[in-house]
Amino acid sequence: MDSPSLVIVEDDETFARTLQRSFERRGYRVRVASSPEALDTLLAEEVPTHAVVDLKLGQASGLTCVQTLHARSPATLIVVLTGFASIVTAVEAIKLGASHYLVKPSNTDDIEAAFTHTSGDPDVPLAVRAATPRVREWELINETLAKTGFNISETARQLGMHRRTLARKLEKRPVK
Repeated sequence: MDSPSLVIVEDDETFARTLQRSFERRGYRVRVASSPEALDTLLAEEVPTHAVVDLKLGQASGLTCVQTLHARSPATLIVVLTGFASIVTAVEAIKLGASHYLVKPSNTDDIEAAFTHTSGDPDVPLAVRAATPRVREWELINETLAKTGFNISETARQLGMHRRTLARKLEKRPVK
């Protein structure tokens, strides 16, 4: 049996190299791309069986990479990693073809477990967690940003806040 192939789409070279070495020790054939364009080049050579995609790639969105990978091979198991998780981006990642969504810091064990956990569990306990107003506000900002195509002026208008106020909130906690 061939060893599984993995593409890591990550713009942090140190983290990508660490993941690469760790997965290679586990028997994966690993290639690394640092941007959506670099991913396209790699996919012209081989479509991987597994993929790890960072949600924020410089100024680019990892969601485009998820979409590209899933379009090329729906069987590819895709795990999205992010430093700033939100419900909106998690839902979009899954809709676009990701099989799992993990928050950084995640290690090779977490990612490999996510590759094997490809179906949902209807018996998972429902957590009762009251979201704080700050968390609800942040989720609403993320949702509205996604709906407006990340147009800050339109997002501020829809949320009924001054554009500069929204910009300051985003500077404190950037969308990843």
